[in-house]
Amino acid sequence: MTRSLVLGACAVAVLALAGCGGGGKKDAADAAPSAPATTLAPLPAVKPADVKPLVGRWVGTAKDYFQFTAGGDGVWVRGGQKLWSGAVIPEGGGKFRFSWKGGDPQTASYWGVSLEDATTLVFAGTNQQYKKVVAKRAAKKGNG
Repeated sequence: MTRSLVLGACAVAVLALAGCGGGGKKDAADAAPSAPATTLAPLPAVKPADVKPLVGRWVGTAKDYFQFTAGGDGVWVRGGQKLWSGAVIPEGGGKFRFSWKGGDPQTASYWGVSLEDATTLVFAGTNQQYKKVVAKRAAKKGNG
């Protein structure tokens, strides 16, 4: 198994475990919560200029991709399945964190990307590199 497949599988496993709460005792629902629920900050306004270097499609070696719009929306797709969709929040210095459940987690941790250069993006969750896809322009049809 290649490293990128293992990393992709790990990322999917992290997402699955985050959604299921990691399990627990059968009577855990009866116990008082040990910590208050995490609250997310509202999403900040994103200027198109802040996300301009990120706009487009970024393809990974595991046949997955990120795609970002000028409005700051993004999606991560593998095998036709959305693994994440939401907003991109600029942190500065070529780093961007992702919204979570409609809010701003206010920390990047592993849930974000950074630009190595104009054509290489690194997803912090797997440390996998993605290459920017150059948009194909329609060929001009001329007479002659």
